[in-house]
Amino acid sequence: MFMVEKLKKRLSIAFIVAIGIPLLFAGWPNSHALAAKAKTVRPQITSASFSLSRVAVKPMLTWTVVPWAVSYEIEFLRDLPENPRGTEPSEKRLFAARSYTNGYNADLSAFAGTRIYWRVRALDYDRNPLGVYSDVAAVYVDPSLRMQLKPLLNTVFNANEMATPLYPAYAWIGVNGAAKHEVELTRNLPENPNGTEPSRYRIWTKQVDSSFDCYDDLPRLDPGIYYWRVRGIDENGEPVGVYSDAGKFTVDWRKGAYSATFGDSITHGGGGVSYPPCSWEFSYQTYLKFPTVNLGRSGDTSETMLARFDEDVLPFHPRYLIILGASNSLRGGTPPEQVISDLAGIRDKCLENGIRPIFITLPPINPASIQKIFGEGTVDEWRQAFDEVNAFIRQQQYFIDIEPYLSDEQRMLPVVYGVDGLHPDAAAKRIMGNLINANWKRVTR
Repeated sequence: MFMVEKLKKRLSIAFIVAIGIPLLFAGWPNSHALAAKAKTVRPQITSASFSLSRVAVKPMLTWTVVPWAVSYEIEFLRDLPENPRGTEPSEKRLFAARSYTNGYNADLSAFAGTRIYWRVRALDYDRNPLGVYSDVAAVYVDPSLRMQLKPLLNTVFNANEMATPLYPAYAWIGVNGAAKHEVELTRNLPENPNGTEPSRYRIWTKQVDSSFDCYDDLPRLDPGIYYWRVRGIDENGEPVGVYSDAGKFTVDWRKGAYSATFGDSITHGGGGVSYPPCSWEFSYQTYLKFPTVNLGRSGDTSETMLARFDEDVLPFHPRYLIILGASNSLRGGTPPEQVISDLAGIRDKCLENGIRPIFITLPPINPASIQKIFGEGTVDEWRQAFDEVNAFIRQQQYFIDIEPYLSDEQRMLPVVYGVDGLHPDAAAKRIMGNLINANWKRVTR
């Protein structure tokens, strides 16, 4: 059985090679090249010039995203560092802080009336440096400056005419001193900008311990414009500062008329431990060359995908449905026969409703990384189960094979492609998008 499947995989790879996917674009990433590149990256400061800047006592400091980073260390110094663009802390360090997103609301009140310096470096999961420190920025902490303490939104929906995901995720840079952050969703522009009280237009809210992201619990199906904003909350439930400026997004069923993507968190997006689905470089849909709407939902199993099909897919009635899901089921011990039955059920529902189902093979996982990051075990027979489900997918009339391109020599997901062992990271999502692009004419003709 294994040899038959191995032969099928080789034939599949041969077909892909024949149409030139490995040479689709310059710089096709491989795990070794990515690992080497990660050692040379450095953030770029975006919140201040490198000449002396005046800042309030609690300034919002920002920098560019490093795709391989799990977190960042912000170093504050009494003078210029002796090791610019180095990897080790400076002897001039005053203190350091850590952030899981590309910004930090610093409390510099202890340095009011003085000049200090700061820089930032990216860290991996084990807090080892990725690349080198950014250039250093000088700031004068001016207590006379008054700046409202409010979160800074870190998500822009509908850029480049991309459709809003059915289950939105929201990201921001939190405020110093907040025990929680609260996301508010409204159907009209909030009537009290820069206020502390909820809007009278509120339709949904959620408080989270996270200082940087939140997942919407509900599918946003009603067409129209939505607004969202965030505020900090202290341990007593009182506001910390004011609400952020409002962001917005539009729900438009017509965006999904051509194609939609359906699945679990691999489809929903995100990865790298600290990147939510609204980090668009971690969504394979970002790299597709045709319009689509993301109907993925984090945490889904093949069973829950089948159960929500009518409610979440049929309103859009896409011409093509890209289906990728079941990793959660298989790694948790659901028999592959049950997963295959669920996927067949989704296929049949598509055909009954005039939708073409296009299946994507399941990418590999890395049980050691899953255990390390999530503290969750994986069933011993996971590889055999994945092979059986992928064999079923390769028997479908329309499928795209991504599994060989995300596998290492042990047929597992290499850390550089997915640090948490389950979710392909940005480089892997780019590979997935380009594989789908290269096969799209074949599966839609």
